[in-house]
Amino acid sequence: MNLPKANFTVEVKSLNAKQIDTTIKMSSIYRDKEIELRNLISEKLQRGKIELSIWRENSESFSSYNLNTEVISDYFKQIKKIAEELNINTTDILPSLLKMPDVIQKGEEKVNEIEWDEIQKGIDSAIANLLQFRLDEGKKLEADIKSRIHKLADLLNEIAPFAKARIEKVRKNLSEKLAEIDLKNMDENRFEQELIYYLEKQDITEEQVRLDAHLNYFTETMIAESVNGKKLGFIGQEIGREINTIGSKSSDIDMQKIVVQMKDELEKIKEQLLNIL
Repeated sequence: MNLPKANFTVEVKSLNAKQIDTTIKMSSIYRDKEIELRNLISEKLQRGKIELSIWRENSESFSSYNLNTEVISDYFKQIKKIAEELNINTTDILPSLLKMPDVIQKGEEKVNEIEWDEIQKGIDSAIANLLQFRLDEGKKLEADIKSRIHKLADLLNEIAPFAKARIEKVRKNLSEKLAEIDLKNMDENRFEQELIYYLEKQDITEEQVRLDAHLNYFTETMIAESVNGKKLGFIGQEIGREINTIGSKSSDIDMQKIVVQMKDELEKIKEQLLNIL
């Protein structure tokens, strides 16, 4: 950004973070503008570790410098007096005087409002570019997350036949064991109740239904007009609970392999959700 008396560079960087955390690097002359800039960044970017840098390059100084004539005159009188006493020539004394303390005074720093207006335009442009970058990245993230949700749904469907076969296998094994046991001295009603209870504890039908509902809800939330990253995170937690429960009930090796794949896909989804507002 080129101005009549200065060249400025405005840079906005963003790293992933759950909250807004802003660092501003700029000349102290603009310190009165810091709150204004922080509010702008918070409003526009909402979340992330943000670093705004404003550099003034190859330009005239913000400040003016003045010669303190009273101090110079006082120095000169004292030096001239000493020079006369020592018979020293004072013809070339001016360069030495200018090096004396407090001879040169720094003027008051003032914000050049014309420059600041142009800097603001640069900041707005940098933020707009960052938002566009986020939007482009967001589309890529959306496609990736959707594909992983679809993968979870496919894996859930793969579990179904194994789950049904597992229950049938459990029934068969129990029937074979019972055939070897004398049931004359056992309460058949109580035994049947215990058997039903055991089979229900092994059944994952409810978990399958809930997991399918969570996956659908996740997809609906993703395509909503206003996507909430935290909400998707909460749904992801519910998905994880159902997967873990299915895993704890699955003694079948093939089912366990599918559960591991599901956990892997969910973990990748959670990592991507950290980048969504």
